[in-house]
Amino acid sequence: LPPLDGYKCLNTGILERLNAGEIVIGDGGFVFALEKRGYVKAGPWTPEATVTHPEAVRQLHREFLRAGANVMQAFTFYASDDKLENRGQALKITGAQINEAACDLAREVAKEGDALVAGGVAQTPSYLSCKSETEVKAIFKKQLDVFVKKNVDFLIAEYFEHVEEAGWAVQVLKTSGKPVAASLCIGPEGDMHGVSPAECAIRLVKAGAQIVGVNCHFDPLTCVKTVKMMKEGVEKAGLKAHYMVQPLAYHTPDCNCQGFIDLPEFPFALEPRILTRWDMHQYAREAYNAGIHYIGGCCGYEPYHIRAVSEELAPERGFLPAASEKHGLWGAGLEMHTKPWVRARSRREYWENIRPASGRPKCPSLSTPESWGVTKGHSDLLQHKEATSTQEMKHVLEKQKKVKSSA
Repeated sequence: LPPLDGYKCLNTGILERLNAGEIVIGDGGFVFALEKRGYVKAGPWTPEATVTHPEAVRQLHREFLRAGANVMQAFTFYASDDKLENRGQALKITGAQINEAACDLAREVAKEGDALVAGGVAQTPSYLSCKSETEVKAIFKKQLDVFVKKNVDFLIAEYFEHVEEAGWAVQVLKTSGKPVAASLCIGPEGDMHGVSPAECAIRLVKAGAQIVGVNCHFDPLTCVKTVKMMKEGVEKAGLKAHYMVQPLAYHTPDCNCQGFIDLPEFPFALEPRILTRWDMHQYAREAYNAGIHYIGGCCGYEPYHIRAVSEELAPERGFLPAASEKHGLWGAGLEMHTKPWVRARSRREYWENIRPASGRPKCPSLSTPESWGVTKGHSDLLQHKEATSTQEMKHVLEKQKKVKSSA
């Protein structure tokens, strides 16, 4: 197969590509990747690095492009003004500045290859605090104005725990006339109000989304299962859509409906759960076989994960990513190793059947999620501009102790 260099897709738009049956490869999880690199603060998880450290954002875009991604998703996650001002965060940078810089960086790198630029909005503190539909939609509209100004290729409403808020976001984004994708952070149990994946997808399609699916919160195979449920619901309702999946790069068999943020390891001790590149081959094939043609990643994904997705789907795409120049397929490069027992590992059969050890003999293989059982409308989720108070911290620590004792 030829490398990506010089390859240009004749169908330029996201819908044209999907309508033609092409595979679209998304990029990875910028928030986690840049937090590990020292450019994002865990807690608020906001993307001001587009302004303060554009070189870091640009480089990560380039690495995902080289790995085979052909969507450069502007780093606009949690860049709404209410999130930027939440719980004591006092940035001297506006959401508009962050979003404009993000779009410019994504476009700059997209032009270096065959990539589209997507602008995205995510769930808001205002919704969790029970603000009105009008107030929440105004937040999305403010972000949308930047995306229209920067003429992104399409729009994504992603990382929504509640289909109601996601539907509001889709309705706002549709006013631009650009293609809209909608991605919920839910698993097979549905959203945080118990709406099933099938019903969620139906509501999003009826709201105007042409691409629907899930991202984050769960591992790849769980997310593929969830999107299959969405697809079945949409088809049964006599509707049409394309499907996307951008899961975690962490194994989450022990998660409840809230996903990985309920795991006690979240967010600073998740590394033992990381998927291997070979797990990514399985994920990519399962997603494609399920009829999902927009396949990418979210938190935990690094460029080598996306390269694995691209390599698995290279026969269907007709080319390998540029990064495969430095990666022998299924470990073939190990034939050049000095040690014979390592050379013996240079084959697909070996890596497809590997059972990786954690090297942690005193650690369990599964955890008990901290199931607090709170969602939109609960007093514990009300947000505010002021920093978290000592009294609030005392309350959450007491609640944590109570939850753990009853687990």
